[in-house]
Amino acid sequence: MAIEINPETVCFLIDRAHEFQTAEGGPDMVDTGLDVADEDFAASPLETAEESNPVYSEMVSTIGDLEPDQQVCLVALMWLGRGDYSLDEWGAALEAAGQAFNNRTADYLISTPLLGDYLQEGLSLHGYTCED
Repeated sequence: MAIEINPETVCFLIDRAHEFQTAEGGPDMVDTGLDVADEDFAASPLETAEESNPVYSEMVSTIGDLEPDQQVCLVALMWLGRGDYSLDEWGAALEAAGQAFNNRTADYLISTPLLGDYLQEGLSLHGYTCED
């Protein structure tokens, strides 16, 4: 099953995630406990702390501009790269991401430690690489 998002968009987000997570004075990327399905979640700690960070803003904007099915694919790619699912379980990853979908996808993804690495691994498992 093919991915439903342009690999170049994912590569752009990988670059930005690496830049954001390694920026001097950037946030400590610890698990904030954010869950894409958490109904009580009001505002991301990252959103309030990093709203003036241009890389953060660019990531939020890019993810927010994606169609819902592309956002679902992005979450599933992250889960795949993190090892939550195998490539053989890609359909299940997409289904689970679709069921958990809400309007806080960007916050969920950006708050994930090693986001860039996970997305890169997920793309790699699908046979895509990013140009350096």
